[in-house]
Amino acid sequence: MSLQNQRVVVLGGTSGIGLATARLAADQGATVIVASSNPESVKRALEALPDSASGEAVDLTDSAAVAAFFNGIEPFDHLVFTAGEALTLLEIDSLDLDKARRAFELRYFAALGAVSAAASKIRPGGSVVLTTGAAGDRPGPGWSVAASICGAIDSAVRALALELAPIRVNAVKPGVVRTPLWRGGLDYDETARQLPVQRVGEPEDIASAYVYLMNQPYSTGSIVSVDGGHVLV
Repeated sequence: MSLQNQRVVVLGGTSGIGLATARLAADQGATVIVASSNPESVKRALEALPDSASGEAVDLTDSAAVAAFFNGIEPFDHLVFTAGEALTLLEIDSLDLDKARRAFELRYFAALGAVSAAASKIRPGGSVVLTTGAAGDRPGPGWSVAASICGAIDSAVRALALELAPIRVNAVKPGVVRTPLWRGGLDYDETARQLPVQRVGEPEDIASAYVYLMNQPYSTGSIVSVDGGHVLV
């Protein structure tokens, strides 16, 4: 299977997992369009992608900007949403509800808004791949907000798979990955020792799951875990 002659839009596709997914899709022959809120990040991503790629700075929490972005591009085959901010743990006894709402704004509501704006542009046989996380299945102290976002995405995937059929809707559920979103908040070496695979994930590990779901024509409403065995320990 390959993505030859297909068009893939990756929101959050300018760094980390999103950029790795964009690169792998391009390696399989796709024309890639990436978007994120930072113009400099978009510029750097395009330098790392083939000349056929294009990109745009878009505030993904601004529904009007997202609608304008999709109105301005040609029909495409696959939508991938990997956008997120640096992870912040929120203890319940000192919970900052404003921070909690902001976390939901990008990781959940922006994803839902992007699907709404993009659905009519997705060509027959196409798909949506969202991003959830292992925290939804195995949270720790301080993870109530992050785990709730993951649970919301998990449920949305199943509902959207029915509502948007025959467009396929799936999600990838990463564990700990060596990306800027985790930087400064985790001891990678200690985490690696606790995992059955004895290492943390790399963006390329996770990217292969997104590309698998784009290529898999008989999968919808599914969530693929790529967590190094996080939920087992």
